[in-house]
Amino acid sequence: MSCLKNVTRAIFLTAIIVGFVAIGGKDFLITQFKNFVNPSHDVVLERAQKVGDFSKIDKEFEIEKAAGVMGYNAVLAEHKATGQKMVVVDSGKKQILTQTDIKAADAEDRIKNAIKKVRYQSDALEDFHVTERGTMKTYGQTAPYVRFTARIKKLPIGEVSGIISVVKDENNNDKILVSLNEKSKYSQLISNEFFKEIK
Repeated sequence: MSCLKNVTRAIFLTAIIVGFVAIGGKDFLITQFKNFVNPSHDVVLERAQKVGDFSKIDKEFEIEKAAGVMGYNAVLAEHKATGQKMVVVDSGKKQILTQTDIKAADAEDRIKNAIKKVRYQSDALEDFHVTERGTMKTYGQTAPYVRFTARIKKLPIGEVSGIISVVKDENNNDKILVSLNEKSKYSQLISNEFFKEIK
């Protein structure tokens, strides 16, 4: 009797699958998969709203990706003319880096330790050095940053320069802000222009 039930279930599932494909279900699934892997710009902007309000950023910047992974939400943007990348990571209640770390005399060591927590990144990054400190406007506040140089082993560009900053949002969650480009092309003006418009 149970053998008959299994055969009946198999026939029933086959009929459902054939019916689903017959009414265009295959095309629906393909479209959904494409939207998940390569979402439309509107979907990316909607996802980015979980991290901050990016609606005021200049048209010279393009938000490329916005995703949530393992409890973190992140947004990746690019300055179209120079290729400079900006990343905003909402770590929620999990502290990776804090403003105290950025302001500390041993900020370089604290950042290296934070990078080591993410195994893949620590394998790819070497010769990380803090070169200067400063502040910038973002999320309606003045946030400290450290400027750095580093070498990325797994990319052909080699040496990069950029900044790392941390700011708390209205929910008291840390937002980690990173901007980087090839060492000779990095521009703090571009970073300031992008980050100041995020609320």
